Amino acid sequence: MPLPLYLLAVAIFAMGTSEFMLAGLVPDIATSLDVPVGATGLLITAFATGMIVGAPLTAALARRWPARASLLGFVLVFAVAHVAGALTTSFAVLLGTRALAALANAGFLAVALSTAAALVASDQKGRALAVLLSGTTVATIAGVPGGAALGTVLGWRATFWAVALLCLPAAVGVVKGIPARVGPPPRDSPVRSSLRDEIAQLAMPRLLLVMLLGALVNAATFATFTFLAPIVTNTARLSQLWVPVVLVLFGVGSLVGVTLAGRLSDRRPGIVVAVGGPLLSLGWVALAVLATRPVALLPLVFVQGALSFALGSTLIARVLHEAAGAPTMGGSYATAALNVGAAGGPVVAAATLEAGAGDLGPVWVSGLLVTAALLIALPLRPVIALRFRAIR
Repeated sequence: MPLPLYLLAVAIFAMGTSEFMLAGLVPDIATSLDVPVGATGLLITAFATGMIVGAPLTAALARRWPARASLLGFVLVFAVAHVAGALTTSFAVLLGTRALAALANAGFLAVALSTAAALVASDQKGRALAVLLSGTTVATIAGVPGGAALGTVLGWRATFWAVALLCLPAAVGVVKGIPARVGPPPRDSPVRSSLRDEIAQLAMPRLLLVMLLGALVNAATFATFTFLAPIVTNTARLSQLWVPVVLVLFGVGSLVGVTLAGRLSDRRPGIVVAVGGPLLSLGWVALAVLATRPVALLPLVFVQGALSFALGSTLIARVLHEAAGAPTMGGSYATAALNVGAAGGPVVAAATLEAGAGDLGPVWVSGLLVTAALLIALPLRPVIALRFRAIR
């Protein structure tokens, strides 16, 4: 894989850390800014909403710019948003900086996905995506626990400063590593597509189907991941110290899964879906049934992390393949599918908690979401055939 892909993964690591770190900082932020804890949760909602809306919007705005200029601009805006967030004493301003950071994150990821597809051969898009998503998985392993520890010792503002500083080597990597030639074709080029033509790709049933499947699997992933802490402490009756251990186990599993799937998703996506899908669905059921036993909970969390990201990354790679006719907007379609799931899964899971389903309600939601994805995909297996004609 080209070196620029790994440099992009560094930036995605910083952004992934920022996206997930607030879960452990909400109480401190609420106390510091004198706002209710429930209101502070809007910071997470603002980021998720900004990611969903921002992916197509920012990709459309940046489609005429060279990839290097777009990526550098997005990462610098992301850094500035975190500096402003670290300095402010106003909750309203902090909320605005989270929305701005989400827009920059969405734009960066959308352009990065399209750039990755342009840097590799058509039969290597899955591996390229795996490299990029490794930044997110490493964030769950090291960045999020590290940010939580830093916030505990030095306060939540220190975590914002740390994310801003992480953006600096990422910016240098973009400038030094992304070729200047990568970008949209000249306006008079016969291969250049219009924005209308690229948006029209969304009318393709196969593209919409794969986006839906990716969103459902990602929703299942984050439905349980978001609420793992109470399962560890209340259901398994482990101490609070085990929470970061379980989160790291899930993160390590996700890194393993996305790495292995990257080697299969281009040429054998059907195998990943046909084998990984049912195993993932059964794994959520097993986790719901055996969560009271720590000896079963810990390995199952690792396995579910691996299967979730293996299946999810394969489906998102298929989005890039199906959106080949939208070279500048395809990355935003993949980003939107990812974040619709990341935002929607926890909302549905939270509803089960409010309804009194108990701490394991989110796990059952995860199982149902994956099962729904498999039922939708079952009669449409040609869409996710073992090899697409385009890459034979």
